[in-house]
Amino acid sequence: MASTVTAPEPINSIPLMRRPAVAKLLIIALLAEIGYAVLNVSTMPVYLQGERKFGASALGYVLVAFLLCEAVFKSPMGHFADRFGPKKLMMLGPLISVATSLFSLMIPSTGGKPLEILAFICLRACDGLGAAMLWPAAFSAVGETVEDGERQQAMSLLNLCYMLGIAFAFPLGGAINDLSGTKWAGLVLAAGMFAAVGIAVWRFVPNSVPKKKVEDASTSHSELATFAKSARQIPTYLLLATVTFAGVGFPMAIFKIFPLDQFHFSETMVGLLVCPGAIAMGIASVPVSRFGERIGRARAVHIGLAACSIGLWLIAVGAFVPVLRNPWIFMICGVPCGIGFLLAIPAWMASVSDIDPDCRGANLGAIMTAQGLGAIIGAPIGSAMYEKLQPIGLQIGLGQSFGRYSPFVACAIFVTFGMALSMRILRDPDKHLNLPAEVS
Repeated sequence: MASTVTAPEPINSIPLMRRPAVAKLLIIALLAEIGYAVLNVSTMPVYLQGERKFGASALGYVLVAFLLCEAVFKSPMGHFADRFGPKKLMMLGPLISVATSLFSLMIPSTGGKPLEILAFICLRACDGLGAAMLWPAAFSAVGETVEDGERQQAMSLLNLCYMLGIAFAFPLGGAINDLSGTKWAGLVLAAGMFAAVGIAVWRFVPNSVPKKKVEDASTSHSELATFAKSARQIPTYLLLATVTFAGVGFPMAIFKIFPLDQFHFSETMVGLLVCPGAIAMGIASVPVSRFGERIGRARAVHIGLAACSIGLWLIAVGAFVPVLRNPWIFMICGVPCGIGFLLAIPAWMASVSDIDPDCRGANLGAIMTAQGLGAIIGAPIGSAMYEKLQPIGLQIGLGQSFGRYSPFVACAIFVTFGMALSMRILRDPDKHLNLPAEVS
């Protein structure tokens, strides 16, 4: 009897998450995000405040060192990923972060004296360099692995990794600190995650051949010229990224210590409350992204930023209305923020990724640089507001909670401004790329 030969399934009909090349990159991205979230969001603020006796303003300075170095180097690292392939950068970046995590434990404790703060600033700057090596290369690697029409869905899967990374980081970092009775155990956990990322990249990520040969030195650009080229291509995108992420930066440094101070939660409680919502939003990332593809990329950005603005304003009102200072209200209002983020960011990044395939890593790096610069503006100001406005809140009769909620007020203002800019800049939702006029 003749045997029946089954034709192989076309690659573009296989779901992205079932494709080995994509799945490996997503797992690496998830491990990396867990590491960075444990280090910078879950552990570092409580470690510096609880064991090192840093004030909230000092927390902002340390975080800014990370954000500044990450922002400055993301564009040139994206350029290097285009020229040399992403694997080398994806492996070296996490290994730098292994060292910064462990060295953080070796700095002598002086109670927050200037030299101690400076040492942490230097380590976080090195850590920012490691992150700058990893992320543009990872985005570029995923972009090269999928077809053009699948790129927005691929970006949504990276957002899934981002949300799941945060979801796992808070309970993991908080629980290991609570169980160990220290505030530094999360740093060891982060170092282990970064080591796992470096090994996984070395073992599972192939060496890709750049589209532009390295030896074509006559047409290569310096890193500054590459960023300048991206700035000429997408100036309005860079403006929108800076403004919006300035808003995101205001509560960034105090996001973990806010529920500890305001609601008197333990670190484990914070993790258990963040985890289900972040997992739910992570699972929703793919269907939300598909909805964004149906309505058009510009419209997805508009609606996503509008949803973020609504959720943030409902939280920010707590600065002025004591009855709204409730953890359940805070968590419920976080839902539209998360959904809006899931809707806006993949459409935004996919549009940038499609502008120029030969400069995909550089353009993505430029956008990430602009986002980082925006966060650099917001983070130290938000930390200072958190610390300095608490006594002012007591004086005007609104209590210390006025100062604790004030970074969310600033966040709501800037994200709303970003939404208004997106309505002005992205005016053509029916176009495939939805790019500003300068790019077309």
